[in-house]
Amino acid sequence: MEVYQLRYFIAVAETANFTKAAARSFISQPSLSQQILNLEAEVDQKLFHRLGRKVALTDAGRILLGHAYRIVTEVENATRELKEDPEQGYRVSVGIIPTVAHFFLPAVVAHCRANDVRLTLTSFERFRAEIVDAVLEGEIDLGLVSLPIDEKRLIAVPLFTEPLLLGLSAENPLATAKEVHVADLRGQIFIMLGDASSLTSQVQRLLGDLDFEPRILHRAAQISTVKSLTAMGLGVSILPRSARTANDPAGLVYRKFAGVSPTRTIALIRHYRRHLGRGAQMFADAARSVVGPLHDAASASLVNNIPISGN
Repeated sequence: MEVYQLRYFIAVAETANFTKAAARSFISQPSLSQQILNLEAEVDQKLFHRLGRKVALTDAGRILLGHAYRIVTEVENATRELKEDPEQGYRVSVGIIPTVAHFFLPAVVAHCRANDVRLTLTSFERFRAEIVDAVLEGEIDLGLVSLPIDEKRLIAVPLFTEPLLLGLSAENPLATAKEVHVADLRGQIFIMLGDASSLTSQVQRLLGDLDFEPRILHRAAQISTVKSLTAMGLGVSILPRSARTANDPAGLVYRKFAGVSPTRTIALIRHYRRHLGRGAQMFADAARSVVGPLHDAASASLVNNIPISGN
């Protein structure tokens, strides 16, 4: 039994089709079929029910599939670790949503440098759907995204939860209102990120629960653009607490919502079959290490810096 045979077997099991599995494996369909026949002969069991153009796992195939995943994963992990040079840094690839990348990634890098954590980090900033796909396809080790994630093949480990705040111009009447409720936003013009943003989806669900459709006149690709347009009084926005920075545009005000404030939870995700290599483990440890200080700093800013108000 060879590792490459197990990879072909997994491809057929996941695509339920020999032709698609062959294309995914960069091998001719007859060659792949022969390797599956060889594998069946070796284990003396039929692994697939041949159902015309489609195939389905037999009971023996289902048993082998679990073992095949573990074997292939261990081989890949061993190969990856053997190629790593601790002097150069352990490799890890991470995808991060834009509303987190701008503050969290620099904090993790700073932590690693201060503590001599040697990582060779590859990162990209994308919306959640693209990051989830990249993790599922094995293109990256980890994703840093907002919950919930409805995907059984992913393991999600929550890192932190933060409140969502109302962003608005100091000239907006709600900036000095005694209390602000989400329902008070009826009739306001909204500034949001694109539809692919998980933050936008969460805000639309939040407003949908109150049975009103937000009037969105401005869409932005960057959260910095959202804040600039908000400060100019072109509309209001709902932003995570971590979006606030010392360099925010003049005139931008943040308000806490009265009552139970809406929140979002950020988590690290990985494929359930993908064993965390040394680099991924080190990144995860660093991420957990910076959560506390970041949370404390953000909490202090809410208390000590104006204009942020809950009254």
